[in-house]
Amino acid sequence: MTHTLGPVMLDLEGPQLRNEERDLLRHESVGGVILFGRNVEEASQVRELCRDIRRVRPELLLAMDQEGGRVQRLRQGVTRLPSMARLAKAAMSVPKDAQRLCRDAGWLLGMEMAACGLDITFAPVLDVDTGLSSVIGDRSFSSDPEWVTALAGALVEGLGSAGMAAVGKHYPGHGGVVADSHLELPVDDRPMSEIMEIDLRPFRQLASQLGGVMPAHVVYPQFDHRPAGFSPLWLGLLRETLDFKGTIFSDDLSMLGACSAGSPSERAEQALTAGCDMLLVCNDRAAALEIVDFCIGKGTRRPEKLRYGRARPDLDALEALGRWRRVHAHLESLCDS
Repeated sequence: MTHTLGPVMLDLEGPQLRNEERDLLRHESVGGVILFGRNVEEASQVRELCRDIRRVRPELLLAMDQEGGRVQRLRQGVTRLPSMARLAKAAMSVPKDAQRLCRDAGWLLGMEMAACGLDITFAPVLDVDTGLSSVIGDRSFSSDPEWVTALAGALVEGLGSAGMAAVGKHYPGHGGVVADSHLELPVDDRPMSEIMEIDLRPFRQLASQLGGVMPAHVVYPQFDHRPAGFSPLWLGLLRETLDFKGTIFSDDLSMLGACSAGSPSERAEQALTAGCDMLLVCNDRAAALEIVDFCIGKGTRRPEKLRYGRARPDLDALEALGRWRRVHAHLESLCDS
């Protein structure tokens, strides 16, 4: 049976599903749930929370930000992941094996997240580190767009080998601004030619391999006065020039970088009109309820392709896999070095 998902991805209040949240998840506009640190205690608890959500609606898309380094929501019962900059440093120390390490890291990440009941992790970061953005910083693989493309591409392959789709962010690149879009609306005044040559290169080269893309709440006035996630020009370029055929997720519409687009429902309307398939609305329940009501009748089928489609790995049996033991030990050692 094919289900039409709603276009809204919501968050939850705590580590267990509340009765009012069960009612909200049944709403036709809801298509997914994203878990944050407040929702996770350890891996088996996340697995049970995901099972509980699926008892309400089995078709919902379940997601988490599990990049590694400082952006790793789940830390207990899974492998500690180094930042992508630290992973890249280790990988590039042995150039002939650089991509293998990132491929292994993607495989392990995908296996662990699938075993916990999740469909996707919002990774990898494809931003090129220019040294300006503290919110990106070591979340980026490199300041060299070719290395970002090569190492992120290997991680994408690893996720795919574990059965999990990759979601690249933050299109067309958040690395060239000082401001943090969680707190304000950044403006990247660089020439379009520079953005195309540097920041856009990983997205251009990996577009066909990504299941999803998340645009940045950043304005690039040399191309459009609207933030990328609200811009038909930027999202049109992603679809038509880069030939991206996957799901476009808005970044969180409650971030202050999104608030310039108006009320919650106005933000939702602009994001959908621009070309977003699924809208993230987090840490603001009033805004989420407004957007859920606004999106009645606006179902979308595209995100269904991101649902994990294989028999899920057994969380308790991962240690029996020789590859998991080898990669786990290596990644943990990088976190301690």
